[in-house]
Amino acid sequence: MKLMLLSCVATGVVAFAIAAAQEQKAEANQQTEPQSTQSAEQKKPMTTNEVAIIKTSEGEMVIEFWPEVAPNTVENFKKLARQGFYDGTCFHRVIKGFMIQGGDPLTKDPSKEALWGTGNPGYTIKAEFNDRKHVRGVISMARSRDPDSAGCQFFICHAAAPHLDGQYTAFGRLIKGDDVLERIANTPTNPNDRPLKRINIDSIRIVPADAVK
Repeated sequence: MKLMLLSCVATGVVAFAIAAAQEQKAEANQQTEPQSTQSAEQKKPMTTNEVAIIKTSEGEMVIEFWPEVAPNTVENFKKLARQGFYDGTCFHRVIKGFMIQGGDPLTKDPSKEALWGTGNPGYTIKAEFNDRKHVRGVISMARSRDPDSAGCQFFICHAAAPHLDGQYTAFGRLIKGDDVLERIANTPTNPNDRPLKRINIDSIRIVPADAVK
């Protein structure tokens, strides 16, 4: 912290007294400043140690995040989840041995099924490609040909997909509910990979990691 020094034109004893007072004030500031900084840090919410609980019609899955490699993607997902954006959507594309895809707001409306897979939140986010591998349980952002076209749709790998590594933004992994992933991935589908029965996403909630047992 830079201290603004007061200039003084007084001489003699007055000048000495003012200089001494200034020195005492500087020492006091140096003693109290770290305490103020520490107090502010303590008041900051801890947002990195959170998980997502994805409640589906087939059960619950819990996702841990990787903010160290995809901070903006993680925060975007959390923001949408907290807004209830994903509630009532579904996993509209399921490919056993590959992945399950969801998060499209258009899937809330069955009459728009022909458009499922094209929905977005009204904006896109910049890609955060990283070195995390697309293996079973990894959650990553779906996108079009444009690398920076992701917005809200995501997929969870059912098996390793190395051809996606470095091409899609992986931002977390499944830590609970692998049996649910398996059930969803084994759901019968039509030739367009659309599940024959609706796999609903009832809600996605962001909670402290220590709240999940």
